[in-house]
Amino acid sequence: MSRGIYIVANDRVMDNAIALLNSIRFYDQKVPVYLIPFNESYHKVAEKLSTLHNVQLFPNLELIEQFTNRIGEIFDRDFLALPNKMRKLVAWFGPLEEFIYIDTDIVVFERIADNLDKLAEVDFFCCDYHHANDKLRNIFSPLVIEQQIFSDTQLEDVFNSGFWASRKGAITEQQMDETLSECAAHREYFDFSEGVTDQPILNYLVLKLIAKRGNLVKIPGGGPGSWAGSRSFQQQGYALYDRGQQLKYLHWAGTKIKAGSPYWELWEHYRYLHEGKFAFIPKLTRRFFPFVGAHN
Repeated sequence: MSRGIYIVANDRVMDNAIALLNSIRFYDQKVPVYLIPFNESYHKVAEKLSTLHNVQLFPNLELIEQFTNRIGEIFDRDFLALPNKMRKLVAWFGPLEEFIYIDTDIVVFERIADNLDKLAEVDFFCCDYHHANDKLRNIFSPLVIEQQIFSDTQLEDVFNSGFWASRKGAITEQQMDETLSECAAHREYFDFSEGVTDQPILNYLVLKLIAKRGNLVKIPGGGPGSWAGSRSFQQQGYALYDRGQQLKYLHWAGTKIKAGSPYWELWEHYRYLHEGKFAFIPKLTRRFFPFVGAHN
């Protein structure tokens, strides 16, 4: 069975993509990683990641182009802020039978593909606290509750679209096309107020089409968080801990990664891991950052 990781990137996010792949390869030298181009400006990042870490280009670029064109046909021009973000959905039709999708504004702290063992129990899983902290924000409008589009139990499974896993065929091309058309007919179901694009649509697809879902943080006592905006993570070496549990990954969702950003030194370490440029980080530190909201 083929297992691996998909990312979406272009040349503009070169540094983030290098940091992510450096962290993935630090813990796992062999897991296959495929790059889905965000747009036509992807050749530099594809070459760099191929040279550094044997990242492969998604083998069916024609499928990506066809899918992108179809998105343009289904959705009105002003429906999606960044329509090419929807390209991550081709992961269900790629070469990997089981896969994790990871945004490039993430670094990982473990052999992340081992989590695919969870697919022995479910057909989709995520690993975040969006359901508990942000709830329906940046996903659905109150109408989905008022009109009972989804049950309360289903809505407990909403998730952040930056890290998730599934298996090939869990959603078919016909199912996706029909459900995307359904989404396009009901913009009122979604919360696009803060400029998100793929997250509301992806959540609708998964809640509608995949019955067996899981969340890796839903364990007794709760798993570790993952959001870089959390002020409570402890750093030990080059990983973070939450209430004594090592984070699986850190996601700078909604936060530009730059000097002064939360956990900047940690990101810089992974970005320059093989270039001899990183700031020394004490073995055990505790850092606090300006905190907005209650999202971990």
